Amino acid sequence: MLPAKFNAKFAVCVVVPVYNHEHAIGTVVNALRAQGLPVILVDDGCSPECARVLDQLSEQPEVTLLRHEVNRGKGVAVITGFRGAAKLGFTHAIQVDADGQHTLSDARRFVEAARETPDAVICGRPVFDASIPKARYYGRYLTHAMVWLETLSFDIIDSMCGFRLYPLKTTLELADHQHIGPRMDFDSEIIVRLHWRQVPMRWLDTRVSYPLDGVSHFRMFLDNVRMTTLHIRLTLGMLVRLPVLLWRKIARTKPAAEVQERDANA
Repeated sequence: MLPAKFNAKFAVCVVVPVYNHEHAIGTVVNALRAQGLPVILVDDGCSPECARVLDQLSEQPEVTLLRHEVNRGKGVAVITGFRGAAKLGFTHAIQVDADGQHTLSDARRFVEAARETPDAVICGRPVFDASIPKARYYGRYLTHAMVWLETLSFDIIDSMCGFRLYPLKTTLELADHQHIGPRMDFDSEIIVRLHWRQVPMRWLDTRVSYPLDGVSHFRMFLDNVRMTTLHIRLTLGMLVRLPVLLWRKIARTKPAAEVQERDANA
């Protein structure tokens, strides 16, 4: 457990939502702790076998365990972890998956990027190896295209990567006032809604492999229905915000055009 509450202007921990990844989670925690990062594990209604592994891991220094009695979904688990992190005095939290797919040695790069731009979300831009299923790889681009429509921009390079560093105050203010997808729809919805709020974002390349323990909780029918519903909801949200989004685009392009004009007349 974390022995004391942090009191710092910049303090980062890692939040890991866990649902039955007992074979991979130990490796994930060890890789994060080797970098000196405090870890908050969120047991999202795990099996008894996985719960026992999490109990053992929580005995390590600077490892905290939060628990849902029943499975509530990845998104809810991440927000539970963020609230716990804020109560402990952390200002920022890295979100990573429990299956070992992320290159966790990159976590320090995310921390240093956040130190330079503490108001920004530091987003992983996944670089996939041959282990990713082709259907999943190409299917991601359908979501990317919808997100580009919903934001009227190409600012969000990848909306599905679960390796990000969030400023907690900004993120929890959003969670307190806005619906965010509770399950596999979480990563896409929260990044779109943060973009609508003009939260700055930085992108770091990071290698992704699929996955260390071979366990996927993606449910083909239910989660595809969930993602379809998400994009209907976000498209309607975009239409409501359309005048504001268009005005922002004009405001962003006008200074660039003025600079080009000055350069041409120089």
